[in-house]
Amino acid sequence: MQSIKAQTLFLIGIAGALLMMTTMEFRGKAERNGLTTVQDSIPKLDSTTGLKIAPGFDMVRAQCTACHSSRLILQYRATREGWKERIRWMQQKQNLWDLGENEPIILDYLAKNYGPEKKEVRREPLQPIEWYKLNSK
Repeated sequence: MQSIKAQTLFLIGIAGALLMMTTMEFRGKAERNGLTTVQDSIPKLDSTTGLKIAPGFDMVRAQCTACHSSRLILQYRATREGWKERIRWMQQKQNLWDLGENEPIILDYLAKNYGPEKKEVRREPLQPIEWYKLNSK
């Protein structure tokens, strides 16, 4: 009786070890092959500002949210040129300082993460068709 319990525990231990090794092997292959999960593709958001954490985020947070809420960034979508025009307007009307060498970093971040949203493209409306009667014999 005692040896059956020992054998059972031994087999359970072996099965657990194999399961752990298999899991580690699959995880290693996914990392080596560059596979990503859905969660990896979801952009991470800063809990304070709600902005996407991506290259240039720190610069945007420091330069932009010093004067206004990040909500202004979140609600306004524009191309790189549109963001540049918005910055120029703030410099002319709101006394925004010269961003200097930081401006391209800020524009890259804004254009990439807060560019125009892609719209659904609808097909052209159907054209009227001239129907004809089939000759039946």
